Amino acid sequence: MLKKVSLLLSLVAVFMLSSCNSKMKEMAQDNFTVTPGVLEVVGSEIPVTIDGKFPAKYFNNKSVMTVTPVLKYNGGEAVAESSTFQGEKVLGNDQTISYKEGGNFKMKMTFDYVPAMEDAELYVRFTVNKGKKTYTIPEVKIADGCVATSQLYRQTAATANAAYGDDAFQRIIKQAKEANIMFLIQQTNLRRSELKSENINELKATLTEIANDVEGKALENVEISAYASPDGELKLNDGLANNRGTNTAKFINKEMKKAKIEGNVDNKYTAEDWAGFQELVSMSQLPDKELILRVLSMYNDPEEREAQIKNISAVYSELAKEVLPKLRRARITLNYQLIGRSDEQIKEQYAADAKVLSLEELLYAAILTNDVKEKEDIFNTVVSIYPNDFRAYNNLGVLAYNKGDYTAAANYFAKAENADANAAEAKINLGYMQLMNGNVAEAEAYMTKGTAAKVSNEALGNLYIAQGQYGRAASMLAGVNTNGAALAQILNNDYSAANNTLAAISTPDALTYYIKAILGARSANNEMVYEGLKNAVKLDPAMASKAAGDLEFRKYAQDETFQSIVK
Repeated sequence: MLKKVSLLLSLVAVFMLSSCNSKMKEMAQDNFTVTPGVLEVVGSEIPVTIDGKFPAKYFNNKSVMTVTPVLKYNGGEAVAESSTFQGEKVLGNDQTISYKEGGNFKMKMTFDYVPAMEDAELYVRFTVNKGKKTYTIPEVKIADGCVATSQLYRQTAATANAAYGDDAFQRIIKQAKEANIMFLIQQTNLRRSELKSENINELKATLTEIANDVEGKALENVEISAYASPDGELKLNDGLANNRGTNTAKFINKEMKKAKIEGNVDNKYTAEDWAGFQELVSMSQLPDKELILRVLSMYNDPEEREAQIKNISAVYSELAKEVLPKLRRARITLNYQLIGRSDEQIKEQYAADAKVLSLEELLYAAILTNDVKEKEDIFNTVVSIYPNDFRAYNNLGVLAYNKGDYTAAANYFAKAENADANAAEAKINLGYMQLMNGNVAEAEAYMTKGTAAKVSNEALGNLYIAQGQYGRAASMLAGVNTNGAALAQILNNDYSAANNTLAAISTPDALTYYIKAILGARSANNEMVYEGLKNAVKLDPAMASKAAGDLEFRKYAQDETFQSIVK
């Protein structure tokens, strides 16, 4: 009996020893968890995390295993970095796996995305080294992929709001004409020499032009500011400044009456012009000007200021000669408007002779019509008359872009950049052309130079989608009702915002409805899926085959309604 027991124990020991040293068997799919469960493209990469488990009594204690993730797709495969594991009796620096208890491991990787990977499968390969022998274990499929919704950025870039080169036309332009009348010390009368000075003659000429409606000039009002120099008693200076203003106002009223112009004359005065005094001293070459300026800062009382300055006897004579006479004045400001052509006048003049219109009037004329052909004619006219201005080229590109003629659009945008290498609008639009072609780095180079354009936030939002920065993209596109904004919100998991954006798009296209179907799939809204796909396929039949292979709709693969739409 004892011999039988001994023999049995020996057989068990041999069996166990042979089990520890035998070849490792095929791994099961259940030994792996992949995050995300269905692979998804983020930016230009597919990030993957694999959590693996070697079961108990599996890993041979004298073996080394290399595990290699491989993403297979039609036409090729992408191989990620391998991880190596070793048995308990192997001398090395790799993670050791217990034969008795097994062990867990984690692998993180990214695959560079190519479009063919939308129909892909993730495998792990195994190579085992045991002593001098090498063998392989059958590879195991562990995930499907890829969801490539983020790659719709190319199509959303094609439906974004291109950067338009605005005109700078102003129908009403505010203008001002100034003139000074100078007075002698302690006098308020208007001298003949002052009334015949060049600046007063120019003021009179402007009044005449206003009276005759030359270039659409129209008077707003006249402002008079009279001053006295800050020397002498305050009461005396107050009277001088007041009377200088009154006499100047009488003169202006007389001239306006002569020109048959009505308008308000606003008269004010400053008894002692300390502000003007300080400015003139600061600009002067007086040897003690810093001392004078220090006195002004130290004393607020006018009489104390004057007394302290007069104490600087060496410089006061220079002040009396060079500075104080310039403060005894009345400044006349003629405020008027230049009123340009009305919309109808611009249209009529364009039809009669476009060359008479200014550049800004011509560019403005283009917004007075909704007819695309007329807009094109106007911009081509601008190009012929003003070939060095980038805006007409750029706006012709925008028109082509909106029609879907992207080749022509790219050509016009390039011409706009040639006309002005710093044109922000051209940079943004050239960036969109690069995004549409999947050239993200090139798009970034353009768009970061176009931040002065009004739509730069929207452009950068579309760029951030392509870069996988979905939160940042959604922030930049907040309040913009476009396909790109809705896509960013879906990718950022803000489904409520995406639903509101899609509902607010005024002219939805096939892409709008396709994005709506994706939103429905992600939010488990079957009705939204069916409605979105039906409308998308109706506008663009190619959407049917796209939806059939899109893993966003994998849950609907066996659904009859879904199949009836995409077949």
